[in-house]
Amino acid sequence: MASTAVEACQWTVTTLARYAPATISVLLQAHDRLRCVAATGAWQVFATVPPKTGIVGRVYASGEAAVVPDVSADPDYLPVRPDVTAEICVPVLDRAGRPIGVLDLQWSTPVDLAPWRDTAARLAVQLGARITALGGVPAESRSEKLLRHAAALSTAGSEWDLMSAAICAARDVSTLSAAVLLLGDRDGARLGAPPRVPGELESRIRAELTAAGPAALGRIVGRAHRYGAGYTVGEADHPPTEDYHPLAAAGVRTLVAVPVGPPDEGGVLLVADERLLRPDPTTVSLMELLAAQAWNGLDRLRTLARLREQASSDPLTGLRHTGPFGQRIAAATPGRTALLAIDVDGFKTVNDTYGHQAGDRLLVDLARALEGALRQGDELYRIGGDEFVAVIEVNRPEEAVRIAERLTEAARRTGRTISVGVALPRFGESAELTLRRADQALYAVKRHGRDGVRLAPA
Repeated sequence: MASTAVEACQWTVTTLARYAPATISVLLQAHDRLRCVAATGAWQVFATVPPKTGIVGRVYASGEAAVVPDVSADPDYLPVRPDVTAEICVPVLDRAGRPIGVLDLQWSTPVDLAPWRDTAARLAVQLGARITALGGVPAESRSEKLLRHAAALSTAGSEWDLMSAAICAARDVSTLSAAVLLLGDRDGARLGAPPRVPGELESRIRAELTAAGPAALGRIVGRAHRYGAGYTVGEADHPPTEDYHPLAAAGVRTLVAVPVGPPDEGGVLLVADERLLRPDPTTVSLMELLAAQAWNGLDRLRTLARLREQASSDPLTGLRHTGPFGQRIAAATPGRTALLAIDVDGFKTVNDTYGHQAGDRLLVDLARALEGALRQGDELYRIGGDEFVAVIEVNRPEEAVRIAERLTEAARRTGRTISVGVALPRFGESAELTLRRADQALYAVKRHGRDGVRLAPA
């Protein structure tokens, strides 16, 4: 009598529950996991079970039934209720013998499992046949798809990964063939990262939008934020709004456009198809939910990037500081990587005489001058109040000394002087000890009048 697969599962559970004093459930394959579609006798069930998890996952993966007289002795048992003692789980197979789900029974009273195993096995065969006759396991609903994609968005590790996942989700949930993200910026808007495998329509859309330029993209973004989400209604005799001419030129005949993020820094998600379709309001609502999830993920990644930058950069000079410096010197190459310890001469006098603001301006000016005197690839760090370290790659110690002398000349042009100690790592020497030798050479310069360079003994 069941007209759907879910109804067949519900009838199976209800009928079996009349005779078996057990907690009964049917879980069917749903994309990459098992989803409970019918259950009775339990206060709570596992709605979804990841692959190979629990006794049900093991049975589904292996296609072999499990009879467990004592669940406490089975390491795969998932404890839904504390009084369960025994469990029978049998695979539900399609006509080709492939697992499409499981029928699971759990008891909390003493029971002889042997007859119930045969009964469960026969019911599972009948259930599998009926599900197959009704067209197979029900497809994921669009809300279930959105939930699955939302999990992928929340774990994206980069903006590129997140945008690619958002586009994939938009296509899958909407059932339209193409999706594009536009992100606002100062000049209008720009295209977000493409999907890993762009479709033909997506490629045409991206080409037309690129040719239209940032200002035209900005108008599309502005329209979405000004008027809200919009979608076509499947009428071919009305031309698209002027803002959407690049999309029409790409062959778009169906379009859902939803704003992403806040108006001042967000963008728009465009989901399109070259077929003349009629999206419904539910599709638009799902796209709005997806856009909100994508923006939350994007905002999270940008916030993390800012925090990493703040954690690795000196807020006054913009130079990298102690953390990344420690990582860099840990990778120093013996005999090739030179450490230049730099100290500003008389800096305390500047602070005491003219105040800390003047001292800060001096440090900023000096940092820019020292950066300008270094070669491309050389690195400058601020590791203390008026203490800097340059890390450079050289072929000979004399080369490191010449670069240090260039730094002293650059400092003089700002009206200040610096003392520089130079050291090259010895084989087997820790980076900390190399820096200590560079500091000792620096203080030797201080003792001999400052404003100079000294090479630490090899």
